[in-house]
Amino acid sequence: MRISTRHAVRTVQVLSVTVTAALVATGCGRSEDSGPGNDAPAKLGAGKAKGTVVMWSLGDPDDNLKNLAKKFEQENPDATVKITAVPWSAAHDKLTTAVAGGNTPDLSMVGSTWMPEMAAMNAFQATPSSIKSSDFYPGQWDTTKYKDTSYGVPFSADTTVVYYRTDIIEKAGIKGAPAADREGYLKDLKAIQATAGKKNPKLRHATGLVMGFNSWIFWLPMVWQQGGDIYDAKTGEFTFETPEVAKALEYWASVPKQGLAPTDRSDNVQGFRDGLLATYQEAAWAGGSFHKDAPELDGKWKTMPVPYTKQPAGFAGGTDLAVFKDAKNPDAAWKFAQFLTEPANLAAYAKVTGSLPPAPRAWTEGKLTEDENMKAFEEQLKVSRPQPAITTWQQIADAIDGELEKLALGKATVAEVQKALQSKATSIGTGR
Repeated sequence: MRISTRHAVRTVQVLSVTVTAALVATGCGRSEDSGPGNDAPAKLGAGKAKGTVVMWSLGDPDDNLKNLAKKFEQENPDATVKITAVPWSAAHDKLTTAVAGGNTPDLSMVGSTWMPEMAAMNAFQATPSSIKSSDFYPGQWDTTKYKDTSYGVPFSADTTVVYYRTDIIEKAGIKGAPAADREGYLKDLKAIQATAGKKNPKLRHATGLVMGFNSWIFWLPMVWQQGGDIYDAKTGEFTFETPEVAKALEYWASVPKQGLAPTDRSDNVQGFRDGLLATYQEAAWAGGSFHKDAPELDGKWKTMPVPYTKQPAGFAGGTDLAVFKDAKNPDAAWKFAQFLTEPANLAAYAKVTGSLPPAPRAWTEGKLTEDENMKAFEEQLKVSRPQPAITTWQQIADAIDGELEKLALGKATVAEVQKALQSKATSIGTGR
């Protein structure tokens, strides 16, 4: 999924849970001889694409995507691409309703965290073998998978890095970026906090903390960094009551407890711009926003990979391209998806939109790391991975968000949160 703090997205996702559960239970009325886990890769015909391809894109109308479609049409004179933009706030509901009614487009962008849920609905064709997983970052490719089968191709990657204000942290005696390891990073935050109201009159907190919505995106990689996980795919059981999870929770609780981060749902972006926060973790869109809306900050902020403990890790989100089983023109749809994810086209799209390509060759061909602040994203993509590929993920994520907030506010201990999460997750289950 696109990493966003928009509450509208969450509302739609929550409302869609009941609808989706019903659809999963019925299997959308498809036969038993095909479906998740039994699908063979789609086969592409020889030659150029023909006919009309109907695609849904997510977000605002995207002229840059339409420009790529025109290029595809020039290379495939007998093909026409029709793209309809679907707002993120309505996308999940619209997609699941279309699948249930058998009235889908040929091809759509799909939020990466929605892929397992919709693949379980028997919505998508399995990815053709001509599209190679080795062309993409492993974590991004894994966002397309359900039950070890790929049902799409990564189109835009999303992950988070640490943004830091160079003008603020220098006054704490920090030369260059803050420490890359968790222990050292925490020491740097304390040094930065000590300058609040003194060397840095505006500063309120050394860092920001995401509270209440999508905080799991920032916390779950801490578990992976410890070498642990919250779900064992082999046994199908949740593993919240492990030492690795405990350590990740302890770190999460320690930051606000020491006064290094606010415990309300304040706007981290605005706080960073105003100099109230010295550091915070966010996706690539924030950098574009700073350049556009706060040019006075140019040269005063940089990015760095997320600090880690035993091993680096991050969250892999973004969007995938999926071709529906009810597509009227699947051959041309897959050929268009393959075209869009060619390195040159991914690089061109990234340069004009500020998105992150999910393929290493696109970064090379586009020379994207010539922008110093993009290097941290490239490093992060190499070690990022998706959430567990289970159909009930949104409910599990909501439970994590709620317990993390209790922990940050000091309303629950680490042990209580572990017990609550294990109980809630087990009760919710993994779906189909």
